[in-house]
Amino acid sequence: MPGRARANGEGSIFPYRNGFAAYVWVTKPDGRRTRKYVYGKTREAVHDKWIKLHQQAKQGPVATSVPTVGSFLTYWLAEIIQPNRAPLTYATYETFVRRYIAPGLGAKRLDRLQSRDVQTWINQVARTCQCCAQGKDAARPKLKWRCCAVGRCCQAVPSTRTVSDIRAALRAALAHAQAEDLIAKNPAVPVTLATVRRRRGKSWSSDEARKFLESARADEDPLYAAYALVLVTGLRKGEALGLTWSDVDLDAGELTVGRQLQRVRGQLLHRDTKTQASDATLPLPDICLTALKLRQEQRDEARAAAGKAWHENGLLFTTRYGTPIEPRNFQRSWQTRCERAKVTPITVHDARRTCATLLADLDVHPRVAMQVLRHARFAVTMEIYTQVSTKATRDALRRLGDSLGH
Repeated sequence: MPGRARANGEGSIFPYRNGFAAYVWVTKPDGRRTRKYVYGKTREAVHDKWIKLHQQAKQGPVATSVPTVGSFLTYWLAEIIQPNRAPLTYATYETFVRRYIAPGLGAKRLDRLQSRDVQTWINQVARTCQCCAQGKDAARPKLKWRCCAVGRCCQAVPSTRTVSDIRAALRAALAHAQAEDLIAKNPAVPVTLATVRRRRGKSWSSDEARKFLESARADEDPLYAAYALVLVTGLRKGEALGLTWSDVDLDAGELTVGRQLQRVRGQLLHRDTKTQASDATLPLPDICLTALKLRQEQRDEARAAAGKAWHENGLLFTTRYGTPIEPRNFQRSWQTRCERAKVTPITVHDARRTCATLLADLDVHPRVAMQVLRHARFAVTMEIYTQVSTKATRDALRRLGDSLGH
């Protein structure tokens, strides 16, 4: 039976094992010419790869050897992630690669990595005490040894969320390897993990939020305006600390959110916000306007008192010498204020959730709340809206009971 007619130039596509293979003459990075092969289960799949390889060969040198997982991850971090992603994203991925992925999978050849290899490795990560595996205990002063250095394990295994994030980093790297035709499929995709149970965030009632702000104002807390912005407009911690005076228009009663303050690996960065959806111009309620005017007076007094020691950087919230406020110190100040106000301790991020739940209690439409909170996805807003406050839940059940009782 005659075979299918070959298109012009398809002579290098041929049957191979349980599928087909093809080759293209390429120039390697060292300048030498050689054949590079592609493989697939069908002629059509191989033909598509063959065309791509032809195009790569025309554009410049082509690598013919398959890297190890470790060497590919080094390239991926340096050439793909670091130049094109946020510094915190790069730092997170680099940590996962250095601490978990490279030690476990780095020596394997990239194209021979199988899903079962990834599954076995991730299972091992999930049950390994990282204090022992990374030598954390031995690095501590001798008087503070408490784990492997004294012969007993503290069982500091990674959380299910951390394990999920590690797999996500590997999956992202392998997806890029797949896009570069280094592997046919992503072996990290079919891996099964334990279900991540998210912490249910806390939130205040409107009375607690009011009590907190009244305490801060009564004590003339220099961060009072920041607290008000977080609770009333839903600003994130980094967004509040990254505000400059040029972002505020007190006459128009508006606030522009476009930058954030982040500490990443020892560097305090004043950079773009989390996503494009985070950028917005928000109207300022009266409580925020009043707080910002008070903050302006506090800034002028602090600058006069500091004299030559003052560091002018345009930031809205600073120390008494004009330097940026460390995000961790802001969280500590928040916790101290919770104690002084005698309200339920919550995190700054929970205060953003408080803003969302209060909007829900006020029957503000979710789409409007999404604009206020500047969520990138509506599903995030709805997740918070479905976790309305206990008071709202009690009221709803009371109304349901009343309707069923008649």
